[in-house]
Order: sequence, then structure tokens, then C-alpha cells
Amino acid sequence: MPIRPRLMALAGACAAMLAACGDRQGPPAPSPPEVAVIVAQPATVPLEKELVGRLAAFRSADVRARVPGVLQQRSYREGSDVEEGAILFVIDPAPYRAALGSAQAALAQAEANAANARASAGRARRLAPGSFISGADLDNALAAERSAVAAVQAARASVESARINLGYATVRAPISGRAGKQQVTEGALVGQGSTTLLTTVDQVDPLYVNFSMSLAEFDQVRRLRLDRSAPTTVRVMLQDGSVYAHAGELDFSGDVVDPATGAVSLRALLPNPERMLLPGAYVTLQATLGRQEGMFLVPQAAVQRDASGAYLLVVGADDVVVRRNVVTDRADAGRWVIGHGQGLEAGDRVIVSGVQKARPGAPATAVPWQPGDGAAPASDGAAAPEAGEAAEARGAPAEPGAGD
Repeated sequence: MPIRPRLMALAGACAAMLAACGDRQGPPAPSPPEVAVIVAQPATVPLEKELVGRLAAFRSADVRARVPGVLQQRSYREGSDVEEGAILFVIDPAPYRAALGSAQAALAQAEANAANARASAGRARRLAPGSFISGADLDNALAAERSAVAAVQAARASVESARINLGYATVRAPISGRAGKQQVTEGALVGQGSTTLLTTVDQVDPLYVNFSMSLAEFDQVRRLRLDRSAPTTVRVMLQDGSVYAHAGELDFSGDVVDPATGAVSLRALLPNPERMLLPGAYVTLQATLGRQEGMFLVPQAAVQRDASGAYLLVVGADDVVVRRNVVTDRADAGRWVIGHGQGLEAGDRVIVSGVQKARPGAPATAVPWQPGDGAAPASDGAAAPEAGEAAEARGAPAEPGAGD
């Protein structure tokens, strides 16, 4: 009968369909997302602070008139470099030459009187044993001798004083440095009742750089494990953004906190052979205050933040993502510096790129990170895990490199 073959064919088709339905399985599980990681390794890094300081002369001397008189001459070019002992000004020396001559004459007279007194005392000593003079006459002769000797000493001191005053009439540079602007013109009466300021001499090579640091920063520096043998250097940033060629070294650290500012004063010594830097100028400083050991340098893209603070996502030994709360010390050239014991351990595989695909507790495939690989991290660190959850909720695996 023709119906029978058709029924058999229909039954065979249904059986094939049922077999096919029996063999069909559910959708395949998504593969773990691929994330780029770095291996955390402790390193020794310089402790650097950017500060504002003010330049000051290494030595600065006020040149003043030490004797009164009329200023006769300026013997230097304003703004030029002078050596210690160079003549800067001349005050009228005539009165002091006359005073020196008078003192020398008084000294000669005192010496003559002393010679006469010594002769008289000598005769008295010879006559006294034979009672040719009284005891009173002997005493007077000896007293006159002593007075004459004292008068000679006083006259010599007067001569020396007059010679010193005559020397002060020639005003010399007290230190080597750059002589400033003349403060008093020739012909003016100076030193009358006070020591008149004539000019200043500043030694500008080297220079001091005075700056301050908040007490909190200063305490942080003291608490950190620094290598004290490493030099503490200071570099000056010029106005064009370049770095001054010569580095200075810290030579003074105050031990008193300014009650008005709550800051501690520090000072560095900076070479200035080209005289490029000038005293009084404010400068930006890059101060290297030592070296920190056992620190971790992590790219800034790896550090996420939420209401709990900063954290990292780490791929564990079982290839499962783990959240690590960390404390960042400071930024350094596009990286965060994390101290030892602040949430990160040596050998941790830190996710740098692909943070959006990773979720704590979920597996991930770690590949080495290369600079320039990655997409920026989520703006809110708390949103990063949610992106991975959304991808899994859609039932489709996140494509490797989507966050790269």
C-alpha cells in the first residue's frame, strides 16, 4: 500500500529529529578574559619633592664708612666682580695723615721723657745706699720712671689708632664678590655720627637656596627608610622649563618649626659659576632627599579607586582575580609609588590593561603588559568589575584585548 512507505519515511524523519535534539548541548562557557599584567618587584627609588625656594648670596657684606670724612673717589665699576682687599672708595685722608703725624710726634716726646726719667731713677738708685738722697726722693724718681714708660705705651697706642683711621680712609672690599650700586656720591660727607652704607658686595658663586617643608612632609621624610649615605641633591627648574646644569646639595636642616607657617627651614648650596642665577629670585626646586628601598612602581592605569580607597586587581597563582587595597605614597613619572607592606607583595601579577574585563573571584588569563598597550582604566574604580559582570550576563565572552 502506498501509505505504508510514507508513514515509514515520516517515522524515520521524526526519529532523526529526536536523535538530533538529544545530542544538542547548552551554549559553551565563556573563556577567561585576557588581561595584561606586570610582576611587582621591589626597587630602590629616589624620594623627590617639588618645592619653591629663594636664592640668596653665599656671603653678603655691607661696605660702610668707618671714619667720618668727605668721599673723594669711587675706584670700582658698579656691578663688577672685585677681589677681597680691592680699593672701592677713598675718603679724604688729609685729616688722618695729620692725626698720624701728631701722634708720632707725641710718641717721640714721650720716649724722650722716658729716657730722662730712667736716667734720674738710675742716679737715685746709686745714691740711696749712701744716704745721699732721702727715701722720698728715691720713691719720686722711681714713680716718674714708671709714669714715663706708661706714657710711651699710650703714645704708641695713639699712633696705632691714627694709623688704623688713616687706613679706614681707603675703603676696601671685605670679601670677594660682585660689588653693587654706589649708595653715596663723591663729595658727600660720610660717617658723621653713623657708619654710612657705601655699597654691598655679594658672593654669588656658590649660592644658597632657602626653602621650607611642611612639618607633615618633614616627618614623612624622617620616618621613611632612607639611605643616609646617598647625597641629598637639589635641582633648579629655570623659567623656560629646562633644568639648571649644576645640582646643589642640602647643607642645613632646621630643628625648629616656624609657628606662623608650621614649616621647617632647609637650605642647599648651589654652584653658580656662570653667574646665571641671581640672589633674591624665587625658583622651583626638584629636591631628591634620599633613596627609598623596597618600594613598588606601578603604572597609574593599574590603580583604581572607589569609596574604600585605592586598590589593585591582581591575578593570583590559581589565575583568579583578587582585589588588593593599597596605599599610594606619591606619583613618579606616570607611576604610583607603593611602599612595602602597603598592600602589594613581591611577585604579585598586577593587572594594568583589561581592568574593565576582570572581576574579583573570576578567572583571568594573564599576559605580559607592554607600555603603550592599554586603554585607560575606568574613571571610577568601582565600575570596573561591573563591566565584566555585564559581559558575562549577556552570555558572550569578553573578547581578548577589548580593554587593551
